[in-house]
Amino acid sequence: MQLDYLDRQIINTLQRGFPVTERPYQDVAEVLGTSESELLSRLQILLDENYLTRFGPMYQVEKLGGTFTLAAMKVPMERFGSVSEYVNSFYEVAHNYQRDHEFNMWFVIATEKKEEIDNVIERIETLTGIKVYNMPKQQEFFIKLQLHV
Repeated sequence: MQLDYLDRQIINTLQRGFPVTERPYQDVAEVLGTSESELLSRLQILLDENYLTRFGPMYQVEKLGGTFTLAAMKVPMERFGSVSEYVNSFYEVAHNYQRDHEFNMWFVIATEKKEEIDNVIERIETLTGIKVYNMPKQQEFFIKLQLHV
């Protein structure tokens, strides 16, 4: 699949925000000059083809009373798939990325209490035999990043 003009416009438009209205997809479709059903279909294809890895809200878990941390692991490549599946099986894991680095697996853990983060890390370490490096936030920066495609 190659991105066409409408696909690019969908990605560029949705990076700027999503309306909180009765029919948000219809409202976005009108701005893009397409139909709601076409927009929904295109979004699903973009997700299925991994042009988008996720489409949904980003919550500030701390403002909701919870906490989160960034974690990393050094996973042997021959085990990467199985370890990734295991890590991703935790509902507390928000997302997981592979990196070309000694620390090749990075993921975010979000929970209601700090102790629960420690519990998730301990369970991952126990069942994989691989150390999880916990890197809690020290300072927060808000950057409005938009990647024009």
